[in-house]
Amino acid sequence: MSYSLLKKLTIGPHTLSNNVMLAPMAGVTDRPFRQMCKSMGAGLVVSEMLSSNPDVWRSEKSQKRMDHTGEVGIRSVQIAGSEPELMAQAARFNVKNGAQVIDINMGCPAKKVNKKLAGSALLQFPPLVKEIVDAVVAAVDVPVTLKIRTGWNTENRNGVEIAKIAQDAGIQSLAVHGRTKACMYKGHAEYDTIAAIKQAVSIPVIANGDITSAEKAAFVMRETGADGVMIGRGAQGNPWIFQQIIEHFDTGAAPRMPSIEEQHCVMRAHIQNVHAFYPGISGVRIARKHVGWYMASRDTERRFRSEFNGLESVEAQLEAIECFFDKLRSTCVSSAA
Repeated sequence: MSYSLLKKLTIGPHTLSNNVMLAPMAGVTDRPFRQMCKSMGAGLVVSEMLSSNPDVWRSEKSQKRMDHTGEVGIRSVQIAGSEPELMAQAARFNVKNGAQVIDINMGCPAKKVNKKLAGSALLQFPPLVKEIVDAVVAAVDVPVTLKIRTGWNTENRNGVEIAKIAQDAGIQSLAVHGRTKACMYKGHAEYDTIAAIKQAVSIPVIANGDITSAEKAAFVMRETGADGVMIGRGAQGNPWIFQQIIEHFDTGAAPRMPSIEEQHCVMRAHIQNVHAFYPGISGVRIARKHVGWYMASRDTERRFRSEFNGLESVEAQLEAIECFFDKLRSTCVSSAA
């Protein structure tokens, strides 16, 4: 079997090191998480979505999302909204703030986003989609990309129509989640529409949805003919998935599982960066979420996570992580003996 799935993608003037990307996820892909995934090999990492409403840009949450201090790699910033001029204004603002790629969110199915006619709700209105992408592309000199779903419900999978609108407007790359707006995250992602979109346009098409392993990534690439894959929930607590996919794309080899030491080092570094980025109790709370994902397969009875979620200081959290891995190493040594 021939393996030739690893590619260097070009988005405008930017050449990505590979075609394995981190999807934008609200409340997840903050700077510490993006940089962790980048260090694990992701060819592109995309920020959490930023509202196009300028009234919220000065909020603490928005300020954190806009912080790219010391960030390595191409800075791709996702914006969300439904008014073309505000989206254009948001694009200009973020480019001025360091964004090198602007990504438009037309894929989020969350009710609080859709009720404002943003995210995947826009797929119901192709003329408005055109107005938005035209406005954003015209507003900035950096590449503009777009993330969509296959349609707004299973009876209306209009991803091909939206993709053609995007390409004609000058969108440089298109990421497609293999579900409709109505599907939310239920059931299984379908890849037929992504394949049809790939056939219909010449810009890079990135497949997204239910990619949780290197083997699944390869399957999706072949099933859709996509130019790359975008990993979302599959990277939560599992940032080494990027290394695994890249190696599998390149050689066809079975993915190497990270050792206990590697898992410990990655998790510790990530949580330390979370605390550095979010001082005080906010860092403690955000760390709980990430530690929960890291520990999901190791802590099946949820004892550690239950105790960890009761800790309220940086020191206590880091000490708990050290103790957990000390015990894990001791158990492994005992088992080997």
